[in-house]
Amino acid sequence: MLTVIVVIFYNWYMTSVKTLPVERRGMLGALGSVRVLDFTRMYAGPFCTLLLKDLGAEVIKVEIVEGGDAVRTLPPQTEGGEGYIFVTLNRGKKSVTLNLTTERGRQLCRDLVAKTDVLVENFACGVMDKLGLGYEELKEVNPQLVYASVSGFGHTGPRRFTPAFDIIAQAMSGFMSVTGFPDGPPTKAGPAIADFIASFYAATGIMAALLYRKETGRGQKIDISMQDAMWAITAMQFLPFYSLTGESPPRLGNGMVEAVPFNVYPARDGHAVIAIVTVGQWQQFLRVIEREDLLGVQKYATQSERVKHRLEVDALVAEWTRSRTVEEIVNTLGEVHLPCGPILTVDRVASDPQILSRQMVIEVEQMVSGRLKVPGSVFKLSETPGDVSLPAPFLGEHNREVYSELLALDEAEIAKLAAEGVI
Repeated sequence: MLTVIVVIFYNWYMTSVKTLPVERRGMLGALGSVRVLDFTRMYAGPFCTLLLKDLGAEVIKVEIVEGGDAVRTLPPQTEGGEGYIFVTLNRGKKSVTLNLTTERGRQLCRDLVAKTDVLVENFACGVMDKLGLGYEELKEVNPQLVYASVSGFGHTGPRRFTPAFDIIAQAMSGFMSVTGFPDGPPTKAGPAIADFIASFYAATGIMAALLYRKETGRGQKIDISMQDAMWAITAMQFLPFYSLTGESPPRLGNGMVEAVPFNVYPARDGHAVIAIVTVGQWQQFLRVIEREDLLGVQKYATQSERVKHRLEVDALVAEWTRSRTVEEIVNTLGEVHLPCGPILTVDRVASDPQILSRQMVIEVEQMVSGRLKVPGSVFKLSETPGDVSLPAPFLGEHNREVYSELLALDEAEIAKLAAEGVI
C-alpha cells in the first residue's frame, strides 16, 4: 500500500512540474524547458542524458518491454535487487516501455518525437535507419529535432558498423598504448572513460545544437564516435610527441611525458603524488628538500631539461619522500603551496570533507531499495545548479503519464497496447 501511495505522489509531483509555464520550468534548471527522448542503454548514452537531466531537462527513457536497460540487472545490486549503477546513471529520469519492432510502436515513437526537443540513441550504426527512425526520417516529423547518436566508431568511415564497448575505444584510440608502466602491458583506465568522455562530447554538442536551433529554428544530427572522443583527449598531449619525433610515445607509468617531477612517489606508509611544473615551483621544492646545491644545475633548471633526465629526478624526489609519511609529505609541501596530495581510496573520498562540503555525495530514496548514496552534481551554477535528488525509475513507471499526457491516449488504449506487447 505504501509503495502505491509513493508512486501516486511521485507521478503527481512530476505532472505538476511539467505543467508549469515554461518560464517557471526554467527555474528548475538551465534546461528546464527541454524534453529529451532517451533511447540509450548501458553507460555512454545514459551518462549523456543524465548530464542533461542534472541541468533540468525532462528525460524520458525509452526501454524495451522485456527487461529494459541491461544495466538494471548488472552487479552490484542493492538489497532490493536493483542494479546500483543503473540508479546512479538514471536518477531523475522517466521510464516508458516501447516495442520498436512493431509498426504501432514505431508510430508511437514518431508521435513522441513530434513533441520532443532532443533524441539521443546509442544503437549500432544503421539500427535506427532500418527501423525507419533515423534522422532523415524523423526530421520530417520534427524539423527542429536535435538528434544525437553515440556509437563506437560513428556513422561514417570503414569501421562504422563494427561493434564496440568502452575498452575497445580505449584500445583503438591510442589511450591504452600510453597508459601503464614501461615493462607492463597497455592498461585501461579504471572508470569507463570512453563511455563517459563520449557522453560529455554528446551533451556539449546537444546544447550547442539547441542554441543554434534557437537562432535558426533548425535541428540537426550529432554524430559522436567513442574512438574519436578518446583519440581527441589522447592526441592533445601525445600527438605532438609523435609529430616531432616520428615515434609513438612511451608508457611512463604514473609519470607525465612533458613534466617531471610529476609522479607517484613512495612514502614510509604508502604513496603520495607530487606535481612540479613551473621554474618557481622547482626551485621552491629544492629548498624544501634541502638540496639548494642543485639550484644552479643546468640539466635540472627547466622542464625541457628535466624530462631528459627523468629517472634521475624521480630518484631524487623518491629519496626524500621514502623516509617520510604521506601526511608529512603533504603537510610539508602544502605549507609552501606546492601541488601534492595523498592517494585516496573510494571509501576515503566518499567521506572527504571537501567532497561532502560540495554535495558530491548525496542520497536518493529508491522505493524498493531505500536510501542510496549517489554522486552529486558537478554543475555548481549560481542561478540554476544541477539537481540529482530524484530517484531512478521502475521499468515503465511513467507509461501512463507519458502516453496519456503527451499523446492523449486514454486508459483503454494504453491497456490494449500493453496487452499487445507494444508498450
